[in-house]
Amino acid sequence: MGNLRPVLIMGLVFLGYLMWIEWQKDYGPAPQPRAAENTTLDVPGDVQPDVPVMDTSAPSATADLPVPAAPAKPEASATAPQMTEGERVRVTTDVLDVRISTVGGTIVSAVLRNYPVDLDKPDTLVELLQSSPERLFIAQSGLLSNQEAPNHTSRYQPDAMEYDLSEGEAELRVPLRWTSADGLVVTKTFVFRPGHYDIAVEHSLENRGAQAWAGSRYEQLQQSVPVDEDKAGFTNPGRYSFYGIGFYDPESKFEKIAFDDVVDDPYRVTSERGWLAMIQHYFFAAWIPESAEEATYTTQAIRSGSAPRYIARAVSPAYSLPPGASHNFNSVLYVGPKLQEKLPDIAEGLELTVNYGIFTVFSKPLFWLLEKIHEVVGNWGWAIVLLTVLIKAAFFKLTEAQYRSTARMRKLQPRIEQLKERYGDDRQRMSQAMMEMYKKEKVNPLGGCLPILVQIPIFIALYWVLLESVELRQAPFILWIDNLSVRDPYFILPALNAVFMFATQRLTPMVGMDPLQQKMMQAMPIVFSIMFAFFPAGLVLYWATNAGLSLAQQYYITRKIAASD
Repeated sequence: MGNLRPVLIMGLVFLGYLMWIEWQKDYGPAPQPRAAENTTLDVPGDVQPDVPVMDTSAPSATADLPVPAAPAKPEASATAPQMTEGERVRVTTDVLDVRISTVGGTIVSAVLRNYPVDLDKPDTLVELLQSSPERLFIAQSGLLSNQEAPNHTSRYQPDAMEYDLSEGEAELRVPLRWTSADGLVVTKTFVFRPGHYDIAVEHSLENRGAQAWAGSRYEQLQQSVPVDEDKAGFTNPGRYSFYGIGFYDPESKFEKIAFDDVVDDPYRVTSERGWLAMIQHYFFAAWIPESAEEATYTTQAIRSGSAPRYIARAVSPAYSLPPGASHNFNSVLYVGPKLQEKLPDIAEGLELTVNYGIFTVFSKPLFWLLEKIHEVVGNWGWAIVLLTVLIKAAFFKLTEAQYRSTARMRKLQPRIEQLKERYGDDRQRMSQAMMEMYKKEKVNPLGGCLPILVQIPIFIALYWVLLESVELRQAPFILWIDNLSVRDPYFILPALNAVFMFATQRLTPMVGMDPLQQKMMQAMPIVFSIMFAFFPAGLVLYWATNAGLSLAQQYYITRKIAASD
């Protein structure tokens, strides 16, 4: 099979890998239940406890409010309240267009100004956070107390209804104010900076009353999960990306939780320097509490019509504020793309939201190298081509041994045909004679397997780089390829790959193969080209470039060996 062996094996392994991912989604082992922890903090009597098991209990206006204490074995689920509409404060920066509701100071819309949904509709931008019931995704925060305190259902007073971060400004502060009857004054301030998707959120508390105030701060993300068009289709890149909740803490590192698992297996952990996130393909939102502060992280599912809403939250420890004292609760909300170079500067481990899976150890250095090449050439397509050249050069000696074995097998093909005529249907004697001939001629028919096995993890790791890296989203290459993250619109790259595979067949001896096997091998270029027709153009560009370089290398070695005899 010669040089077609690596193509066939790598392709079959890759397809098997995709099928394994699909199998894991449907039949993978369920996560082990986690033991719930008991904490103590008095809460208002009208607040419902965390009860993540779904049922049809009566609606509650505060069903989605966090409660630090949770029963070890919840028995019922709350029903989601309807979103209360308030006035919306608009904040515009160079990268974000945000709407903040005066009810709770909830961010109910976040448009990413530099990321169109589709290149054909450049004015239709990605709206990561939104308040429509069928695609709800909002960021909430507030205070918990056995006294009066503002949560995400309380009404704040804004200073203005529209803010615009002007060019040259270092930051833009957007304050909302709330005052209780007994003298607690809370100023919730959102701080925006140019070029930043991270938003500082400050809760400034001032106790002007005669009694001490005690309470906690919380942050939560709330989302309904529609059937997303981005996940449809076996070859659609978004199908294999992770959609769900992520938690990070320095000890257990990053843990991913599928939305479906929240109903049966609610999460609960207490940690310092942690964060929570809700993750999509290319984009995510995350709450990052103060790093020096311990927080309790939980999940909850609440009923909303026929589908649940999912909540991921963090609750700080209780804090006491004496009369006349003041205190600040600070946190950071990230709403934006998975920009791998910038995420580590925002929070420890935040770059783990980029889902490279089990091949992270290979994918991270590959992306780093790809990014460095891009800094030089300024085009992601050419960066992929040059990265392929570098990978090919790194494996040159290994593949050279493979191609030399192929060339020697090609020279032995006439003698193998003679053995087939001599032994006819006696395959056992024929195989024995072939092995004796290989031993005498010092040819190893399996000599090409090692290079293939070494390259398979690299190929799959690069697939994840091209799949998950938002930096390559809608990135142009040349001429007709204006988006490397979707299929080639004219199927030119898959056709070019087929040409390289057909040419490779001309150099490849089909030793010891019956007519049926030969026909199957001859059909491989067509089969793979059809499969690649629906994969991202960036991945097919890598495969076609690798196939072209492999063909050139094999042709050179074959001619060199032929000339030496």
